[in-house]
Amino acid sequence: MSMYFDMGDETLWNPSNGAGRLFVRQVEVFEAELGLPSGIGHEHAGDPDTLEVDPAVYAEFARRLVAWHGRTGHSVILALSEGFVATAVALARRAGIEVEIPPSGLGHMAGGVRSDVQVPGDPRTAPAAVLTALDTRAREVDRWMSR
Repeated sequence: MSMYFDMGDETLWNPSNGAGRLFVRQVEVFEAELGLPSGIGHEHAGDPDTLEVDPAVYAEFARRLVAWHGRTGHSVILALSEGFVATAVALARRAGIEVEIPPSGLGHMAGGVRSDVQVPGDPRTAPAAVLTALDTRAREVDRWMSR
């Protein structure tokens, strides 16, 4: 058995039920964390394994998610969130959604203000390094995601 993440007639991702359920549960966590909907919902009331991706809503969710991820300076939060955020970015790219991951760090995003900074600080978690690692990870995840 597997799940389907569809946009219209196109299947963006066809993960196993286990991977799909875990992703959907993490979507719910990050919807609450960001305070906005993801745009991922049930396509058919009778088919819980097929979810429709609303590109406009998901675009906002993915962009805000990347900005949130890039602002944190907390190593544990980064470790907990990196895999999900990378998967979310890969899904967005498959949907044709541009998710900017600036190579030079946050720059214009959120004024470069970092949140949830870990004390003592870890110089390896600079915003530019975090976002570069995220982009690399999203590209890897995309290669592993079946359609």
